[in-house]
Amino acid sequence: MNDLEKIKKLRLSTGAGFKDCSSALKESGGDLDKAVEILRVKGISKASKKMSRVANEGVIALSGDKEKTSILEVNCETDFVAKNNDFINFVKELSEINNSVNSNLEKLNTSQMKNKKKVSDNLVDMIAKIGEKITLGRTKTLNHKNSTNYSYLHTIVKDNLSKLAVVASISSSDKSEKVDLFGKQLCMHIAALNPISVDINGISKEIIEKEQQLITEELKNSGKNEDIAKKISFGKMNKFKEENSLMTQQWVMEPKKKVEDIINELAIKDLKIIEFYRLKIGD
Repeated sequence: MNDLEKIKKLRLSTGAGFKDCSSALKESGGDLDKAVEILRVKGISKASKKMSRVANEGVIALSGDKEKTSILEVNCETDFVAKNNDFINFVKELSEINNSVNSNLEKLNTSQMKNKKKVSDNLVDMIAKIGEKITLGRTKTLNHKNSTNYSYLHTIVKDNLSKLAVVASISSSDKSEKVDLFGKQLCMHIAALNPISVDINGISKEIIEKEQQLITEELKNSGKNEDIAKKISFGKMNKFKEENSLMTQQWVMEPKKKVEDIINELAIKDLKIIEFYRLKIGD
């Protein structure tokens, strides 16, 4: 194999540029394996410099089935890279592994990919090859006993990759098309209105306290007496809870009704929304 053929092979296997491959081959004395190691070290150096940059673009990957479904966020710096085929194929494989390890990022990073290398090592290689910061972001797996998962992808990049994804887990003994339709519409509703929790009781104490502080600050300089200010504060807090709890939100397909009204109209006694997860790139 002549030098040009070695360079071509090295470029194909590493994705590095012509000059980098040529230099690595000279440094290794023509040994391809050593040249790969040299590029790997240089790649790590390049990757570490890129990790200080901001990565707000990328894709949300959805994987699994109706029993176990996972969402994984993979960030990059530009939307152009988010549509790159190498990046897309990398994320697709990552999403399947992520589902198998139940969204455990530590396990995901140490898992082996098809090329027999760890995810963390392949991530560094991808950074060096593409030239942008790439990070694994938020992730979640929904896997509840006796429940069915429904999903929705918004602004699809390709196949199971999008800019926004929703998964909702519904428990019901009824397996009819009526429930399936509700599940799909519910995911679209969550994508549009971004609720905080399933019901009012599910909103965390920290969120409630923060909102209360904001309302109090807002009313401080209003000039209203203390009793009236308290009543206004109470009303504002109730409105905040209703607007941010899934069950009490106005149904996006029929705003005169709430989500709980739609569920009541289905007349399925044991239907229950167990959990949902909404993930939008960059949020």
